[in-house]
Amino acid sequence: MTKITVAKGDGIGPEIMDATLKILKEADAKLDIEHIEIGEKVYLEGHSSGIAPASWESLRRTKVFLKAPITTPQGGGFKSLNVTTRKTLGLYANVRPCISYHPYVATKHPVMDVVIIRENEEDLYAGIEHQQTDEVTQCLKLITKPGTEKIIRFAFEYAKAYGRKKVTCFTKDNIMKLTDGLFHKTFDKVAEEYPDLESEHWIVDIGSAKLADTPENFDVIVMPNLYGDILSDVAAQITGSVGLGGSANIGADYAMFEAIHGSAPRRAGQDMANPSGLLLGAIQMLVYIGQADVAERVHNAWLKTLEDGIHTYDLFKEGVSTQKVGTSGFTDAIIERLGQNPENLKPVSYSSGSNQRIQGSFTTPVPAKKELVGVDIFLHWNGESRDPNVLGDILSQFKSGPFEIRLITNRGVKVYPEGLPETFCTDHWRCRFTSEKMDRAGDYSHVIEISQMISDAGLDIIKTENLCRFDGEITFSLGQGQ
Repeated sequence: MTKITVAKGDGIGPEIMDATLKILKEADAKLDIEHIEIGEKVYLEGHSSGIAPASWESLRRTKVFLKAPITTPQGGGFKSLNVTTRKTLGLYANVRPCISYHPYVATKHPVMDVVIIRENEEDLYAGIEHQQTDEVTQCLKLITKPGTEKIIRFAFEYAKAYGRKKVTCFTKDNIMKLTDGLFHKTFDKVAEEYPDLESEHWIVDIGSAKLADTPENFDVIVMPNLYGDILSDVAAQITGSVGLGGSANIGADYAMFEAIHGSAPRRAGQDMANPSGLLLGAIQMLVYIGQADVAERVHNAWLKTLEDGIHTYDLFKEGVSTQKVGTSGFTDAIIERLGQNPENLKPVSYSSGSNQRIQGSFTTPVPAKKELVGVDIFLHWNGESRDPNVLGDILSQFKSGPFEIRLITNRGVKVYPEGLPETFCTDHWRCRFTSEKMDRAGDYSHVIEISQMISDAGLDIIKTENLCRFDGEITFSLGQGQ
């Protein structure tokens, strides 16, 4: 018996969880279940993340979480339970198989079989945001070497275990050369460890277009968090239905399994909901906990039910479907077909190779020689019709060590020196202080001294960012003319 924690959630959650657990029981899954409550009721009791402290104890005991969709109350002050759970338990890998079930589920892509593997903890989803001026807010995009290496190696290990042929990476490193650049460089380096697997990289915009147009050209796709979140939903939808999407969230010690759709409160209590997304998540769970034989039996019974045309309202189509059923009817139909395989759809086989807990790993780099070669000081400034030349003249008075004003940008566009008068400026200014050729290092006392001079002049400093070389290499974005 394997201990797992189960949460029935909100909306249609209790119905589809009951359906899923009934199928698993009839398939002889060996589960010892602990139930916890999550979602709207828990939020409204004052727990801002939608889960009570006592429930964490269950998750620590079982380390496996099967979760139904929840409803987050309207208004501020409520945190995403998914984000909280992923970060708290270190669930760094999100795995979403996106498969077409043509002709039983309508789709424009009848041979699509793509797995989206998404980094789950970093990127813009670190949630570090600030309002900096009256007009400007920011969100920090954090990409780390360990996090990137873990998810990319996980993707290659997944492809290897499941007999996949190719791993593709999507980034936007033609623009975000350091953050997305790190992801792309790490992908290329890790790919060298897997010579039997094809690897390729696409810029995310054209890659997304190709995924939507010809998904059969892809196999496993690995992406940073934001791109993966968006495109896994796109991929699920073009297979025919987001409602059929199951999801695994894998960490070093814990795992969470769920449907990718929401709680659909309008359909709650009507015996209409399709439990397929949660069931497919539960099938991933069975493989993870070493019950691949049960996973195979349930998955093939589900495929046979689709193939026989027994469909819930969301999939029902005249001429294709043979019977429209509710949640309970669909559940019973799957149970009746346990032990059967589909005849037209491809049966699944969870081989010994895939019956393992796939993990990524990372290496610890040798610390680099780090030199401070300048500072970007960000200002909230509205003076003199927002003329950057006026601001530049003020800042040119302030020098310390090798650092003096070299560049001012507004929204990333150079406006001083020799900016163009047509450039629209907000009240948010990045002011770069370096040596003339950025070849002379200083220390933090110079940053403090310049900052104090600026503050004494009555200018409003928002923040500072140190500019550094690592092992002699410039590791910050350059402005025009630098």
